[in-house]
Amino acid sequence: MIETLDLIVQNTRPRSDGHFMLSQTSEYALRIIVFLASRGGQPATIRQIAAATRVPEGYLAKVLQCLSRAGLVHSQRGLHGGSVLARPAERLTVLDVIQAVDPIRRITTCPLGLKSHGVNLCPLHRRLDNAISLVEQAFRESTIADLLAEPTTSTPLCEGPVARERPAALTVRRPQK
Repeated sequence: MIETLDLIVQNTRPRSDGHFMLSQTSEYALRIIVFLASRGGQPATIRQIAAATRVPEGYLAKVLQCLSRAGLVHSQRGLHGGSVLARPAERLTVLDVIQAVDPIRRITTCPLGLKSHGVNLCPLHRRLDNAISLVEQAFRESTIADLLAEPTTSTPLCEGPVARERPAALTVRRPQK
């Protein structure tokens, strides 16, 4: 598994360039999955994926291995080879992808190692863990199909075809809160 960050808090603060902070590996994996989903089951070579997602080919191969081991991608070598999603984009969530390459770490014990706290989190760490839980829930409720179907003038996370209208088959209805 790709090296994870020591503190989830580091994953959630904005970087100086204004981007939301997931690990680079997680973002690369999401770009790869979104690109493969946009191809409608057509295999894509490492070179095609790298060009569309701006993921360096050497690192892309390693991320694809993680995604394959997690059962999210099938890859085949040879003349008609390439990579495809292992299951439909409607059944693949953002959380599935992130957990496959750089799992979100929950706070289950005192991060400071204070013996007096043990598994009884202080109010600060309990709130931080609650926030992590909300992020997990949002990622669990967001499918790759949702990302591609959302009306927009740009393709999520990579270069490629623009999603113009949400196809009826991909419409996801969620209860209003």
